[in-house]
Amino acid sequence: MSILQRLKMLIASPLHLARYKGGQRVFLLIGTFSIIYVFLTLSIMPMGVAVEVGMPSPETIDADQEVVDPYTTNELRQEAASAVPEVYDRDPSVAQEGRDVLLDFFSLIREARGKEGEAGEIAIELRGKIREELPLEGDFPRDSLVGLLEMEQETLAELQNRLENVFDEYMEEGIKEDEVETVRRQINQEISLLPFGPEVRQSAEKLINPLIRPNMFYNEEATEAQREAARQAVEPVKILERSLIVQEGEIVTERHIAQLEALGKLGTRAHIGGYIGLFVLLVLIFAVVLLYLYFFNREIYDNITYLSLLSLILVLTLVMGLAARYFSGYLIPVATSAILITVLFESRLAVFINVIIVLFLGIVMEGEFNYIVVALLGSFVAIYSVSTLQHRSDLTKAGVYVAGMNMVAIISIFLLMEGFHLEYDYLREFSIGVLAGVGSGLLSAVLAIGLLPYLENTFGLTSAITLLELADPGRPLLRRLLMEAPGTYHHSIVVGNLAEAAAEAVDADPLMCRVAAFYHDTGKIRRPYFFVENQLTGHNPHKRISPNLSSLIIRSHVKDGAEMARKEKLPQPIIEIIQQHHGNSLVSFFYLQALNDGKAAELSDEEFRYEGPLPQSKEAAIILLADAVEAAVRSLSRPVSGRIEGMVRRIIKEKLNDGQLDEAPLTLKDLDKIGDTFVYILSGIFHQRIEYPEKELRADLERGKNKKDESNDK
Repeated sequence: MSILQRLKMLIASPLHLARYKGGQRVFLLIGTFSIIYVFLTLSIMPMGVAVEVGMPSPETIDADQEVVDPYTTNELRQEAASAVPEVYDRDPSVAQEGRDVLLDFFSLIREARGKEGEAGEIAIELRGKIREELPLEGDFPRDSLVGLLEMEQETLAELQNRLENVFDEYMEEGIKEDEVETVRRQINQEISLLPFGPEVRQSAEKLINPLIRPNMFYNEEATEAQREAARQAVEPVKILERSLIVQEGEIVTERHIAQLEALGKLGTRAHIGGYIGLFVLLVLIFAVVLLYLYFFNREIYDNITYLSLLSLILVLTLVMGLAARYFSGYLIPVATSAILITVLFESRLAVFINVIIVLFLGIVMEGEFNYIVVALLGSFVAIYSVSTLQHRSDLTKAGVYVAGMNMVAIISIFLLMEGFHLEYDYLREFSIGVLAGVGSGLLSAVLAIGLLPYLENTFGLTSAITLLELADPGRPLLRRLLMEAPGTYHHSIVVGNLAEAAAEAVDADPLMCRVAAFYHDTGKIRRPYFFVENQLTGHNPHKRISPNLSSLIIRSHVKDGAEMARKEKLPQPIIEIIQQHHGNSLVSFFYLQALNDGKAAELSDEEFRYEGPLPQSKEAAIILLADAVEAAVRSLSRPVSGRIEGMVRRIIKEKLNDGQLDEAPLTLKDLDKIGDTFVYILSGIFHQRIEYPEKELRADLERGKNKKDESNDK
């Protein structure tokens, strides 16, 4: 085999695989995985120059804008704060207590001096009193006390005065906790120079040392307040535009790192381990998503269109997240995907997919807890807001609700993480965060409103908003049906009510059933007078034509309705229901009429059957049954409850036996619920009314007229 042939086989194999649903799913998976991996890789790659402290700079870097130099500003502020002395609070009670002890001590000395007896015995008694009455440490030596007792009065007064002066001097200067021993040594040195004997000086040291205690206590709060005021008084230093930050080859310092970070030029150094870890993490996430879709949303897993739409929403949200992070992580419009998935698919899927999206954005925002929390809360509020969508304006309301939730969540996170400070940097960051959160909610609604019509048209989906707009009686096709085929219009309204109630009973789409029922017979507009509900004058044109032609005209309303729906650009699901709402049922009235005309040998019931296809969905099958049941019950001469129920059960059984429900995902239990719903609603519509006697009505009207004339004459 030649190289050219092998190359052709390699090219042909993927193309052949892409023709099958499984192959398309594989290609879509690989493409989506690759795009997301590339975007997330870009998010973790350096956004600027990658430098490290102590390494030479790979290039010369200049400032391209004027910003605050955080490193220099912080240094100056730290210097200003360091220059502020510590604040101490003085406790005056310490000095007062010391003075009182000095006075009491010398009072005891003078009191003892007045006693008679031997000085040694008096000294011993005095020592006991001092121990009992004064807060002094240990006992005074007897010889020291004897020396004090034998001193002259003037000398004793001089000693007291000098000790009080020394004590007051040091207390006035203030004594801190770590200065007590130093002050005691200084006082002892001063006492050693006093002109007294050694016994007296020893007594003085013994007396004054215990009185030296700290009277200055550190006030941390006041100190920090003064230092913070000093920091704030320092004006921020600016890095001017075109200033040189670092030259090529220059050793990078912490100052350079801080300045590059302020300029937004600092990037982290990427490593191969990060890319491998990201790849494995994405594989795990994609595996979880596929398993979830396979087990819980199989209709989406099997539909390549739905998978493509989910992939597109995922990629778009990620791209918007990467763009918004340059302003603020709170600005990322995560709620856009929540709104789109809820409106286009369902709320449970939206919750799951948005958790996955928040995981991706968590990688983009480097795992910042606050951004992840705000994104999750905003997404959940968006899903709840549009889960019961009634009008397009509800999308705008959802954006307002998300904005409100984001604002409350961001304020709460700031209070939790940092408290509240009246500082410029804090208030600036706080304001930007709140405004970004509000902007995210409003931007999400704007993007969802703008993207929704394009996604619906591109992927052939029909949202609840589109269906609600199509249900408006002012739509051109419905107005034509009302004006040109009023009987059919009334019939469609009743069928819509029946189908909507039945859909709720069997977990089908009630809104789709109601709207599709409004349009299912629009093909009758082309020949309205050939359908009995529009023959208001009693004239029946079928009496002048053959049963074959009548059957052809009746059956053509399905094809005509589909063509008119395409012309009006109705959604494909509604067009399919129009085509399937009769399946391949037999137009039995004209078929029997043809048999009665004696042409049984030439007839084939295929000529009197609708072209189909059979109903493929619950909604189409429900409308087929509601259409048949409404027409049959309306034909009853006496539509009492028992006859209505019998007719409903018979019609459903006939459609089932005729094979019209063979391809619809309805169970026998579903059919029983549908029948109960039809009976309940039709019994209410055709309830028995009280017949008012005509003669009595005329008599009442005549009496009322006579009374009015009499009152006018008066």
